[in-house]
Amino acid sequence: MSSRNFLVQPSELNHIIRLFNTNINGTSLVTHALTKIKGIGRRYADAAVKMANIDPSKRAGELNNEELNALQNVITDPLSFGIPEWFLNHQKDYTDGTTSHLIGNQLDADIRLLIERGKKIKNVRVCRLAAGLKVRGQRTKSNGRRGRTVGVSKKK
Repeated sequence: MSSRNFLVQPSELNHIIRLFNTNINGTSLVTHALTKIKGIGRRYADAAVKMANIDPSKRAGELNNEELNALQNVITDPLSFGIPEWFLNHQKDYTDGTTSHLIGNQLDADIRLLIERGKKIKNVRVCRLAAGLKVRGQRTKSNGRRGRTVGVSKKK
């Protein structure tokens, strides 16, 4: 049995935390735990923890309600906390031109809308993306064979 060193007793530790409709492991470090949320990577998680003034060596289960609320505020509105626009994952929205950071279901919905809009205008890149094919000019005869088979056809 491996024993972990915690700053608080395991009985006081929240083992599962619910953030942005995602269950987060409370025993992992805060920055690593945030990466389990779709749309938050390692760098964005690190920046959010720093802007919320939370110790990065803390476990996610050790955070109190004030720290969780501060973290949620930074993640939902990063521009007001000094995170630059180039750091966000949704720049210059198609409809209104705003810049934001999309998380979870918002990110899924935006990708779905992007694919639908690209199919409507018959964009080659989006049509290949929707069909499950390679997008960036790679060859499809021998590699990428999982999923849909493309390339070699038998003689009739």
